[in-house]
Amino acid sequence: MQNIECIIFDCDGVLVDTETIMISVLLEMAAIPETKIDIEEAVKLFSGRQILETIKMLEAIAGTSFPDDFEQHFRRRAYDEFKKKVKPIEGVVNLLQSINVTYCVASSGPREKIELNLRLTGILPFFEAARIFSSYEIGSWKPDPGIFLHAASAMNFLPSQCIVIEDSLAGVEAGLRGGFRVFALTNGYNREALAEKGAVVFDKMNELPQLLGDGFFKM
Repeated sequence: MQNIECIIFDCDGVLVDTETIMISVLLEMAAIPETKIDIEEAVKLFSGRQILETIKMLEAIAGTSFPDDFEQHFRRRAYDEFKKKVKPIEGVVNLLQSINVTYCVASSGPREKIELNLRLTGILPFFEAARIFSSYEIGSWKPDPGIFLHAASAMNFLPSQCIVIEDSLAGVEAGLRGGFRVFALTNGYNREALAEKGAVVFDKMNELPQLLGDGFFKM
């Protein structure tokens, strides 16, 4: 793959295994019965979205408005669950240890959440502060491409010089709209949807070196 000099990683679902934890907390707090939406459907629907958008969608499903402090309580409970349950995505530590090009992380989540989960999973040392980018810092959330464009610019690369690693439909759409080549890690039941969006889909992190080719990773 020619002219690629930077890899932009999403965080949740790509570096750290948090999506199911977060969405389980949301569904529990929203008290929505599984007959209306189960965890698998919710992960498909909400992964990669801004939390306020997700809350509005949950309110529509529940047919009621949530308290004004719903997001604040969600953050607190989710962070508590992260401290007990979060793990790195399988294979990601070995991948980061062998990577041979510039890389960074660009996420829809707040910086404190990104840094918390990278620290809890032992991945934070791979990412200096200048290589962590949050949608909250620029006011742009996926599927808008703003966070990826911002990350590429801050790393001094054009979109054509970068690839984006995502796991959500919103993230794939954001990357493609920004002019990036996008590779998507499937969670086992969204492969077809990710491919239909236009991403190159893969199942395990250890498949990425072969997909990207020579020059990206130390052999």
